[in-house]
Amino acid sequence: MAENGRKILLAVDEGDESMYALTWCLKNVISENSKDTLILCYAKPPRAVHTAMEGTAWAFSPDVMTSLERYSNDVAQCVIDKAKRACKHLNDVKVETVVEHGDPRDVICEVAEKLKVDLLVMGSHGYGLIKRYEI
Repeated sequence: MAENGRKILLAVDEGDESMYALTWCLKNVISENSKDTLILCYAKPPRAVHTAMEGTAWAFSPDVMTSLERYSNDVAQCVIDKAKRACKHLNDVKVETVVEHGDPRDVICEVAEKLKVDLLVMGSHGYGLIKRYEI
């Protein structure tokens, strides 16, 4: 462990599982007076072209694309704000945020590697025991 504490990456999204992971992390991993840095990471879904029927892609107008991007930014900010509120009682723990575009599986791995984190905490995907085993 580094002198200045650990870097702990916590993946957050709109799901209850990620907020449970945050609560678990705050109770079991981080102590109030540690010098740890908690990094809240949110992956905004990639900009996708939705298909209504097999092989038919719908092109959206610039106004619709701007509205979708604004909505995506609002969702990201809402998730990050909620997670930061859960951390407000931490005194010496530094809380940072990272918001990136892309598939969460890729974003989480890339951020963990780039920041050289000591620990990654994330919730389950909510599949249940059997589905998790099949993956």
